[in-house]
Amino acid sequence: MAKADRLERLDIQRLELEAEYTAALVEALRRTAAGKMKLFGHQNDRASRAAIAPTIDNLNDIGEAIDEARDRLGLSPFDLHRQFAASRGPVGPQAVGEPKQAQAWLDRLAAATASDA
Repeated sequence: MAKADRLERLDIQRLELEAEYTAALVEALRRTAAGKMKLFGHQNDRASRAAIAPTIDNLNDIGEAIDEARDRLGLSPFDLHRQFAASRGPVGPQAVGEPKQAQAWLDRLAAATASDA
């Protein structure tokens, strides 16, 4: 019984962390879509990296905590964080800008939320 209670609490904590991660990501995406930050790191300049570092560190910390909880619960890794991490970094000259990429992410997340409802 105690183990079942611990697993239930861990699952509730995981769900809360996933909601926290999604909220933090959406806020950062909105700021990027508005041109106020460079979340995806397309330009490898020191000032942009320093400005976004706290946001990226927070997302990474939450993502790691989620993956740890998911692993203990026997669930697959948190795909949203993996997809976001994979989308960051330098891109070619033909790639869309960060504001458009952020808006595409927001649209995709909104569509996923609507289909879950």
